[in-house]
Amino acid sequence: MVAVPVYDTKGNQTGEMEIDPALLGGEVRPALLKQAVVTFEDHQRQFSARTKGRADVEGSTRKLYRQKGTGNARAGNVRTPVRRGGGRAFSQRIPRAHKSLPKKMRRLARNNAILAKIESKQVVILDGLSINEPKTKPFAAMLKALGAANGCLFALHARDENVYRSGRNIPRTMVRALEDLNAYEVLLGRKVVFTREAFQRLCDDPTRLHGDSE
Repeated sequence: MVAVPVYDTKGNQTGEMEIDPALLGGEVRPALLKQAVVTFEDHQRQFSARTKGRADVEGSTRKLYRQKGTGNARAGNVRTPVRRGGGRAFSQRIPRAHKSLPKKMRRLARNNAILAKIESKQVVILDGLSINEPKTKPFAAMLKALGAANGCLFALHARDENVYRSGRNIPRTMVRALEDLNAYEVLLGRKVVFTREAFQRLCDDPTRLHGDSE
């Protein structure tokens, strides 16, 4: 079992919660985490680049002039990439397919990323969170008290619009529901802050956290 400190909204430690590393994969797998990060970043690309190659531009295929005897450099047809109006060398003609990971690998990568953060002492649990209306200033003050002002992933047990709107304008701060966590964002934040309810749900059975962003 590994212990994770519990803090109140003022930044005072009030206790600890424990979690079995076996629930999060038992050990950190760097190769799997790299795959998950590369796949996530790959899905952020549009792959919308389109350029014309020498086979796509208009123009005669006749050789411009004979190979020898003219005093000019050797030349093919007008579609060659070295001439103005010619096709693009190594053109982007066929859209690439996005990389993908099986669901079980995505979920294991997410759990491994959480385990890596716990082992590096970058996970804290927040107890007593209560936000009745969206207010950025008190939310930012709370993060500062938790030592998470320089960037964090704030994990909730369920989607909460007030919490999301309180934290969305704070630089380098991501507010996510537990089922929306993914390995990339867990690793990206300097700290991961779980609410007590979210961490308890993680301890109960992390395999049941099925979201679109795993």
